[in-house]
Amino acid sequence: MKVLCVAEKNSIAKAVAQILGGGRSTARDSTYMYVKNYDFHYDGFPFASQPGGCQVTMTSVAGHLSGVDFQSDRYGWGKCNVQELFDAPVSEVLDKNQRKIAENIKKEAQKADFLMIWTDCDREGEYIGWEIFREANRGNRRLTEAVVYRAVFSHLERRHILQAARNPQRLDMRSVNAVGTRMEIDLRAGVTFTRLLTETMRNKVGQSNGISRPANGSNANKKKDSTVISYGTCQFPTLGFVVDRFERIRNFVSEEFWYIQLQVVSEQASTIFQWERGHLFDRLSVLAIYEACIETAGNIAKVSDLRSKPTSKYRPLPLTTVELQKNCSRFFKLNAKQSLDAAEKLYQKGFLSYPRTETDTFPDKMDLKGLVTNQAQLDQDNTSRSAWANYAANLLSDTPGSNKFKWPRSGSHDDKAHPPIHPVISLGPQANVTPTERKIYEYVARHFLACCSEDAKGQSTTLTLDWGGEKFTATGLVVFERNFLDVYPWAKWETTKQVPRLELNQECRLEKCEMRSGSTSPPKPMTESELIMLMDVNGIGTDATIAEHIEKIQVRNYIKSEKTGKETYLQPTILGVALVHGFEAIGLEDSFAKPFQRKEMEDELRQICGGTRTKNDVIVNIMGKYRNYWAKTNSSKGKLLEVYDRVRATMS
Repeated sequence: MKVLCVAEKNSIAKAVAQILGGGRSTARDSTYMYVKNYDFHYDGFPFASQPGGCQVTMTSVAGHLSGVDFQSDRYGWGKCNVQELFDAPVSEVLDKNQRKIAENIKKEAQKADFLMIWTDCDREGEYIGWEIFREANRGNRRLTEAVVYRAVFSHLERRHILQAARNPQRLDMRSVNAVGTRMEIDLRAGVTFTRLLTETMRNKVGQSNGISRPANGSNANKKKDSTVISYGTCQFPTLGFVVDRFERIRNFVSEEFWYIQLQVVSEQASTIFQWERGHLFDRLSVLAIYEACIETAGNIAKVSDLRSKPTSKYRPLPLTTVELQKNCSRFFKLNAKQSLDAAEKLYQKGFLSYPRTETDTFPDKMDLKGLVTNQAQLDQDNTSRSAWANYAANLLSDTPGSNKFKWPRSGSHDDKAHPPIHPVISLGPQANVTPTERKIYEYVARHFLACCSEDAKGQSTTLTLDWGGEKFTATGLVVFERNFLDVYPWAKWETTKQVPRLELNQECRLEKCEMRSGSTSPPKPMTESELIMLMDVNGIGTDATIAEHIEKIQVRNYIKSEKTGKETYLQPTILGVALVHGFEAIGLEDSFAKPFQRKEMEDELRQICGGTRTKNDVIVNIMGKYRNYWAKTNSSKGKLLEVYDRVRATMS
């Protein structure tokens, strides 16, 4: 009896084969140089149990096994009316490498009795699993849905992989249909609008960028002859966030404001008390209040309220993909793609759990203490242990102390596919990882240990003074127990200057009572960390694709990175601003530069996964809207050129 197992990447196939084969797998070349076939015996599959185990071949794909596109001979660039693409048939397409991988699967499937899918446990992984099944079935018609299983796993720890092999499930065809729906909508909307935008704007944009057309005016290969101005259902809302911030800064008008500030000097410190009104934009009103206070109270204020209470700084929630990308951008100045790529490599090498997850709640039965023990590295000498190993050991020790292992807080998200990102095994100093991968691992390990720690504890004191009927406050903080802060240096919570030791209703002398002025400041340009947060909140892309969308609009020259001091900001280009305002001029701002249309589509994809909508229903609904958007844009495309000229004149 033979079982064919197929993973999403060769590194995963190799690791799983080593575990299931007890370290006795044999590698063979496949028809694709980056994919190997691993042969071994295993007796743990419940669907293929027999004395002595069964023969297993473990192989892999390299991501998606196919794509979708229009037939180039009939619907290629310049070969048809663009509107035909809204109804044109969509075909499965494989590039040269995908064909080699497909041939290997068909060949290995010929003698197989069962097929087991080992792709990532998310929507995309389900679709890739279905692509694998489709090719395997083409090589062996006996491999029907009845003999196809899928492993559910989130990391490469041995016990976890063995459990996945012994508890197989079925492919989720609802998720497969949701991904197929998204791919078809993205293709039709992307190609129709890309061709319309390129045909409309390429000459003007190309000329302004110094790109010349062939002298003979040939249209033989328009796609290569000029700038391609692409459209994507996630790219444009992402661009819209950056342009919106840019315009808020550019149109910002500073306003002067006035406020009152008190200063009290005591034996403990010099303390500033802030006006409860904040500030006012009417100078005469503030002046009248200030003069009335001086006339009424002079330089004497009275304590009207004194509150002292225990306070805490909460440890972080378990780590999600979006939080990983956002924090690595803030703390290490790594872009979203760099951080996610590094986390993916660490997952493939077995050091981290699957890094594409929306879940911020750990399953109740998960052995978190075992994972903390791994980080303690008690079996290694001190020269090989990590900088946080002692902290991990102390979490589990019997020595008295305030900071001991505590089950992590639970967030509000659970994708039911993967646990939060966490370290699986410890990372030694000689591990074969890059400096970026090591930095990402350290962040994940420290974040995980912080989740399993006690909150930081302190005491907050708020003192309120009454000066001529106006209230002024100052707050002091004393940190008693740092706890998780000792392993998580990115969270700041420090003891501040203590407030004066005064009693309720006690009078005190003011060192200074000043009327001061200031002015409002524009918002800062967009950082990648902020953009990731906005995309996540508004449902633009998924935790797995956010980085790709940000990179894409940079590659398309819609936005660019600019470094100012230690911070890197995202700024729109002339073309990026012109595209957003061009669609606003046409009347499609809510459909293109805003997140609403894409958010609606993501909601409908979730309904497909939930079984309340069908693939055809969603495609008909969404593409009906895009057909109307396209017609409206085509009839008003001159406005795109007018806006581009106007934007170029103001930004050049």
